[in-house]
Amino acid sequence: MPAHAQGSFMLANLGEMRPAARIIRSDSPMARVLQDRYGSPAKLVDCADHGAGSGAELFLVEGDSAAAAVARVRDARRQAVLPMQGKPLNASRASSAKVADHPFFGPLAAAIGIGVEPHCEPHRSRYERVLVLTDPDADGIHCGYLVLLFFERFMRPLLDTGRVGIVRPPWGEVVVAGELLLAFSEPELAAVVDRHRSREGIVVRRYRGLAALDADLLRMTCVDPATRRIDAVSPADIAAMTAVIEALEPT
Repeated sequence: MPAHAQGSFMLANLGEMRPAARIIRSDSPMARVLQDRYGSPAKLVDCADHGAGSGAELFLVEGDSAAAAVARVRDARRQAVLPMQGKPLNASRASSAKVADHPFFGPLAAAIGIGVEPHCEPHRSRYERVLVLTDPDADGIHCGYLVLLFFERFMRPLLDTGRVGIVRPPWGEVVVAGELLLAFSEPELAAVVDRHRSREGIVVRRYRGLAALDADLLRMTCVDPATRRIDAVSPADIAAMTAVIEALEPT
């Protein structure tokens, strides 16, 4: 998985935030209940290929509009899309039973197909990578963080083996003399504007979510493995995010 500085995207943009089951192994009775209940999650836009060596990826996005936008530009053979249903539950604090019943985490576990800790079996995964793709604003970053907490508690081996990543969507653009310059955080956008402040006719635009990106830009920056930016996520990165978020919360 191509990666840039680990955890840098969420950590760089966390300043935008305002404080705002016992499931057993994949062949266990509880796992079969999940499979029966969520065997083909209604919101999952699946891909054709699965399993080891397939290159299959599962994108986790914020809602139906983002899912539809990503589905239109994906590689249907190797890329699947699953939208969240509202803001995810904080899986680090909730009971295992509540997480299993959650309208997003239950279908997510069933789609990946590896069971959960303490008997997670990553070799059974239907996807080689799971990619969190949310808007780079406060709500999107928080949703992505909550999804990562689920993986840390219930599917830790995927984190340990580098199979969970964060896609870095563009934050905004600056057009200078017809040239498109992309920025991936507010400080980066400000720096680009500052470098070209003396130029005439510069146009600055902040994007308003994945669904607002045109298809070619979404494909290039978020979906195409050859051109997108990904941060691989480790448990240490999640701990660093938690420390920043807790520091932002009122005491």
